[in-house]
Amino acid sequence: MKRLFDFFFSINLMIVLFPILLFVYLVILIFYRVNPIHLSKRSGQLSNNFLMPKFVTMKKNAPQVATHLLKDPDKYVTHFGKFLRRTSLDELPQLYSVLNGKMSIVGPRPALYNQSYLIKKRKFFKIDKLKPGITGYAQINGRDNISTKHKIKLDYFYLKNKSIKLDLKIILLTIVKIFNLKNISH
Repeated sequence: MKRLFDFFFSINLMIVLFPILLFVYLVILIFYRVNPIHLSKRSGQLSNNFLMPKFVTMKKNAPQVATHLLKDPDKYVTHFGKFLRRTSLDELPQLYSVLNGKMSIVGPRPALYNQSYLIKKRKFFKIDKLKPGITGYAQINGRDNISTKHKIKLDYFYLKNKSIKLDLKIILLTIVKIFNLKNISH
């Protein structure tokens, strides 16, 4: 049931958001002269790595670490990239990963391949059995302003309480959070 929901929800969202996707793609291509899609190596279901597409928001010389671990993230994030991150528009290409079954609309956010503590703890608590999501329970409860340990607790809560009703609540609260622009540090 969840896979069917993910598939149809993402197709409809891609159709509705196509003008925005095209606009962002062209702005990055024309003004930054780079491939607009960055494939980020992430830890997915069962801790298997996959390439997650995102719109490019970082400069070419940015290290491959979580943005909150950078000493000076503003040094690496492009001007347009800051806007994309604040509005979460950089996440839209992940709809493709939902279509191909690597991700879900709702689930724990996929860790970077080198976030070994987070990956290890998700494996220990069997959170890695879930498909990673574009949004998740941790995103509506703090996003960038919570510790890794707290994220794991929230991901575990989702694992134990997952349902269509909870997914719909998370989707609605994600939309509210995006327009509220709180708890986004980069």
